[in-house]
Amino acid sequence: MHLRRPLALRAGALVLALGALTSCGFDLATDRPYTPGEGTNDQSGDVEVLSALVVAAQPNEGTIVVTLVNSTLDDQTLTGVSAGDLEVTDFDPIDVPPRGHVNLADDGGILVSGDFDAGQLIPITFSFEAGDTATLNVPVVTACDTYLGLDLTEDSENIPYACDAEPEPVGGE
Repeated sequence: MHLRRPLALRAGALVLALGALTSCGFDLATDRPYTPGEGTNDQSGDVEVLSALVVAAQPNEGTIVVTLVNSTLDDQTLTGVSAGDLEVTDFDPIDVPPRGHVNLADDGGILVSGDFDAGQLIPITFSFEAGDTATLNVPVVTACDTYLGLDLTEDSENIPYACDAEPEPVGGE
């Protein structure tokens, strides 16, 4: 009888410990920042680059739209954007106020052209006056639905994407 009591205590302690041993542990996925959306985010610098996209109404031309958030008490300025082999149009430096933000979807985007198509990822580097840079793989999305009117390219010789195209049925029927 004396042996059963310690065995029962050990079994009870094991049952109670199972809850802690089977839990998710540290660095839970629910504790990490998550912003649902198609754009790419970089929050590592003084200026956060959020929801970066290239919106394209047709192949090979589009508009870079992004939200820049200044997390410092100093003025920050976007001075350069490069996209590998693609051509990025010149733009005036974009000031981001202290503890403020600038959304290029509202304030006009930056035009990009070259060899790309919707669905691709383009490596784009954002350079700031203070010396920080952020390089992201930015998705190219069509200028349809939510993104309608955000592509500023005009008089394109390329055939535009069809926003009203029906998706192919599963099974080809």
